[in-house]
Amino acid sequence: MDALQHINNTVYFRYFEDVRVVMLEKLEVFELAKRLHVGPVVASTRCDYRAPLVYPDTITTVAWVEDIQEKRYAMKYEIYSHNQERCVAEGEALIVYCDFKTGKSCSIPAETLEGLKAFVAK
Repeated sequence: MDALQHINNTVYFRYFEDVRVVMLEKLEVFELAKRLHVGPVVASTRCDYRAPLVYPDTITTVAWVEDIQEKRYAMKYEIYSHNQERCVAEGEALIVYCDFKTGKSCSIPAETLEGLKAFVAK
């Protein structure tokens, strides 16, 4: 936080990760990763800041999935400020599935692929 009580820009990425982890837990990805030794890795991420987020505030972070491919998918995010009643940031991440034994990209497991479809924006 700075002297004007603006939330630091790096914190937005934590908000993105928090909502991504909730989604992955719902899909039981972490249990599957332990068993199959494959899982999601953030290949790239970005954030477009629309307005400063000022402390104190309550936020809502929403996320959805787009562009599901054999080995990757895109996560999209929006952070809403309750005080400002608007979107203060938009972000995205490219998620690539990785074989943890080889360190190379791999296909998304079928059960995860099916679950991801529930998170596609309609």
